[in-house]
Amino acid sequence: MIARTLVRMCGVFLLVVTVTCGGPNEPRGNLHVTLGTLPSVPLAATFALPVTFSDSSNQGPWSYSINWGDGNSSTGSVGTQGALPATHTYTNNGNYRVDVSVTNARDANGSASLNLTTGDPVILAAGDIGDCLRTSDDATGQTLDTIPGIVMPLGDNAYLDGTPEEYANCYDPAWGRQKYRTRPVAGNHDYNTSGAAGYYGYFGAAAGDPTKGYYSFTAGSWFVLVINTGTDRPVNYEAGSPQEQWIRAELAAHTEQCTLAVWHHPRFSTIKDRAPIRPEVTAIWNALYEYGVDLVLNGHDHSYQRFAPQKPDGTLDNAFGIPQIVVGTGGGEGLYAFGPIPEGSNSEVRNNDTWGVLKLTLKNAGYDWRFIRSAGGTFTDSGSGTCHGRPQ
Repeated sequence: MIARTLVRMCGVFLLVVTVTCGGPNEPRGNLHVTLGTLPSVPLAATFALPVTFSDSSNQGPWSYSINWGDGNSSTGSVGTQGALPATHTYTNNGNYRVDVSVTNARDANGSASLNLTTGDPVILAAGDIGDCLRTSDDATGQTLDTIPGIVMPLGDNAYLDGTPEEYANCYDPAWGRQKYRTRPVAGNHDYNTSGAAGYYGYFGAAAGDPTKGYYSFTAGSWFVLVINTGTDRPVNYEAGSPQEQWIRAELAAHTEQCTLAVWHHPRFSTIKDRAPIRPEVTAIWNALYEYGVDLVLNGHDHSYQRFAPQKPDGTLDNAFGIPQIVVGTGGGEGLYAFGPIPEGSNSEVRNNDTWGVLKLTLKNAGYDWRFIRSAGGTFTDSGSGTCHGRPQ
């Protein structure tokens, strides 16, 4: 007799086939098939599906068949305990259902399915999030539930001090469902707890080396730099610092066509009583501009602000300047008041009455953005940009 159960846990499909044999001396047990992870972001055209088989009744080898959903299939066999990193290339973007079937040596069999979307990577970003005294962070978390993509909390993720308890009680109920697809950014409130222990303890390896807090990754044809200004100590990111040298080395070495840089404290702002140009991040912006970075995302200022492409000194540069989008609208604390737009500022759009997240679609040679408002909000913003090379 064969009983099949399909369980989805934290984005992983686990197919359990229970094999019950007729005789008292015949082996019985569970055939486990783990079918990769449920994709949290549109995938590149080439997708490697990790499939792992294990059988407590030791009834290997297994034969398998994979239907990739586009008219192509793969077949083969795996030994007593084994893993299959099956790889397939899709020639067109779209939605595909992948079916995997497995049969062991005693003809116990089972199957499972996984839905894939191939296309342009998506980043979902907002900062200043978890607050146990508010429900606005729950609203932005619910917005994320409906959109596939890489989730990037832009720092100050758990108020007031980023303690382990605040991450567990304030951030996790709102955004914790997205943890399996999160690439985090540290903020100054996270460092109110010594060494940002709550932040690094909660996100683990996804947050990078806790002695550094900065890291990089690729998404499609894009290179993404995650920079750590959360320490609020410019010595950690000033010119000549290990982090600034790392930024330059990473930018010099990467081969991707487009580059996104993400950190907590914005260079430019129109928030009341804040400096319109933050001097502490001058060295960062200098390096990014010199290497032709295409877009910057920040949090910290509890508002939405979008700036035209600029040089490090705030001068408009439509050819090689870097656009900056501040998304401090994750739901924590209150939204900040704006001051007058300074003369010469390249502020294009700003809003401080709507919570939400930025949906950034990373395309070949460009990007699309859209501010996705939470339930009850009225503001939105959208547009497109193109990538560029280094200044001449």
